[in-house]
Amino acid sequence: MSKKEKKSIFRKYNFRWVLLISLWTFFSAAIFSVITDSLVTNLDILMAFIVLVVVISIGVIFDTIGIAVAVAIEGPFHAMAANRIKEAKHAIKLVRNASQVSNFCNDVIGDISGIMSGAAGATIIFKLIAEYPLLNSTILNIILTSLIAAFTVGGKALGKSVAILHNEEIIFKIAVLLSFFESNFGIQIFKNNKR
Repeated sequence: MSKKEKKSIFRKYNFRWVLLISLWTFFSAAIFSVITDSLVTNLDILMAFIVLVVVISIGVIFDTIGIAVAVAIEGPFHAMAANRIKEAKHAIKLVRNASQVSNFCNDVIGDISGIMSGAAGATIIFKLIAEYPLLNSTILNIILTSLIAAFTVGGKALGKSVAILHNEEIIFKIAVLLSFFESNFGIQIFKNNKR
C-alpha cells in the first residue's frame, strides 16, 4: 500500500476523530459519573429519582438529535441559506458532519447517560434498602434495572420515530442554538470550511 493510499484511508475513516472522541469519552464519563453519584448520594430518594429521570431524558434527547442528523439531507437548508436565514449555515455544517455529530450524540452522550443512570440506580437501591430494611435487595435491583432499561429503550424508540419524521425541524433548532452560542460567546463547533 502506497503512502498516498494510507493517507486517504486515514482521512476517509478520520482516525484522529476516533482517538480524540475515545479519550474525551473516557474523561467525561469519569467526571459525570462522579458528579451524578455525589448528587444522588446527597439527595433524598425522590430527588434522586428526579436526577435519574433527567439523566435518562438527556440520553434520549441526544439520541434523537443524532438520528435526525444522520437521516437529514442538505437541500432544504441550502434553500434557507438562499433566503438569508443565518442559522441555515449551522444546519448545513451539522448535516455535513453527520458522522461526528451522530457519534457524539448517540454513542458518547448515550453511553455516558447509560453509565450515569446505572450508577444513579445503584445508589437509589442502597438508599431504599437503608431506609426500608425489609425490602429484598435482589428484587429491588431487578425491578429498578428493568425500569431504567425500559424507559431508556422506549424513549429512544420514540425519539427515533420523531427524528426520522421531523429531522429538519430538529436540526434547525440545534442550528439556532449553535448560532446563539457563536454570536454571543464566540463558541464555534465546526470550522468554516466548505467540506
